[in-house]
Amino acid sequence: MAGVAAKVVAADDIGIPTDQDEIPAFTGADLSTKLKLLGCDVASFGVNQPKPDDEDVSTMSWNDCAGGIYRKLIFNKAGTKLRGGILVGDAGDYTKLHKLAMSGAELPENPAVLLTPTSARGQQEEEEEEIPMDANAMICSCNDVSRGTIAAAVAELGVEGANLAAVKKCTRAGTGCGGCEPQVKSILGQELEKLGGSLSNHLCEHFPYSRQELMAKIRLEENLSDVDSFEKIIAKYGSGDGCENCKPVVASILASLVNDMILDEGRDALQDTNDRALANMQRGGTYSVVPRVPGGELTPDQLIALGETAKKFNLYTKITGAQRVDLFGAAKYQLPDIWEDLGKAGLESGHAYGKALRTVKSCVGSTWCRYGVQDSVSFAVKVENRYKGIRSPHKMKSAVSGCIRECAEAQGKDFGMIATENGYNLYVGGNGGANPVHAELLAFDIDE
Repeated sequence: MAGVAAKVVAADDIGIPTDQDEIPAFTGADLSTKLKLLGCDVASFGVNQPKPDDEDVSTMSWNDCAGGIYRKLIFNKAGTKLRGGILVGDAGDYTKLHKLAMSGAELPENPAVLLTPTSARGQQEEEEEEIPMDANAMICSCNDVSRGTIAAAVAELGVEGANLAAVKKCTRAGTGCGGCEPQVKSILGQELEKLGGSLSNHLCEHFPYSRQELMAKIRLEENLSDVDSFEKIIAKYGSGDGCENCKPVVASILASLVNDMILDEGRDALQDTNDRALANMQRGGTYSVVPRVPGGELTPDQLIALGETAKKFNLYTKITGAQRVDLFGAAKYQLPDIWEDLGKAGLESGHAYGKALRTVKSCVGSTWCRYGVQDSVSFAVKVENRYKGIRSPHKMKSAVSGCIRECAEAQGKDFGMIATENGYNLYVGGNGGANPVHAELLAFDIDE
């Protein structure tokens, strides 16, 4: 468009001949897209909302309330061409449907066959089979990246330099919603094969293994003291000095298998900036400080210390969903002074940034609540103090409810306890994030 506008200005206003017989017109853009919203696949393509005066329209709908899937496909009146559609819950065949709609080709099969979602066909169709080979085919609708752009980036980077991270950085493909990342990875593999290479799953140039492979090798060591530092691991399984990709991975593996103090003996250099600062980096480069509040229990002096610290350093304060107080807006140079003031009141880091136990939430239990059957607060404090600081492959959350009313939401945590007359029921495997999962009962009526 900029080129067209420049030629128009050059011809009309400046009088420079451009040898342009006619001025191209903008006739619209393909607004088709595929996204993932809160864990749910959504997509639309082609004519998904026909105008009222459009008579060449016939529609088919699929509404599976139990499975959370809705699909609406729009065909021409004769049912021989796909014009557009809307997909919610299952967009596994988006690429195939989009290609049919954009090409305007005659349908090779009964239109009703296209309506059935891939998850209901008895076999899962692989998205990789539908990767378009046309260089002009749109791969990343978020950033308007075609297959040709990705292929050109791979050719420019070469066999040695082309990897998923580099291609995403060069083209911005897959950096939006992330829904096209599997396609980008497949195209990368195909283009590397054309250049005589192959797609590597190595951590980086320093380790010829994936994370899973490196983890397995270290776990199988007879004596973990032989591989209890980054230097020992890279000397045995890698080469060079390491980089920003492999160092945090090795740090995570060491935290899970060895679990020594992460800031001692040079391990601090392996950690992310949040672990080194004992705070969470936020938008704009400031940090948030989250002191540990076991079981959600705070003394009046600790509350006063939190308020005075926030006031002294002009921090924004907020009660979190994990029954803690978060202090936002701290500059990095202020963090030592902030922790010094909070430490005087007996407050320590709540590991809100680490792959470790975050918090153990609790209700007030039998101490105050007339429905409580066990002292959930004191038990939550014991559990949190017992497991705090122990690193894990991922962050962990827990909760203790004082009765079956479940005010602490223990069944939505990685592990949680619900009080009974005879002890506690132990639940594991819950999650309350983007994909909520109800925890499973592992044991019942156990004591503390």
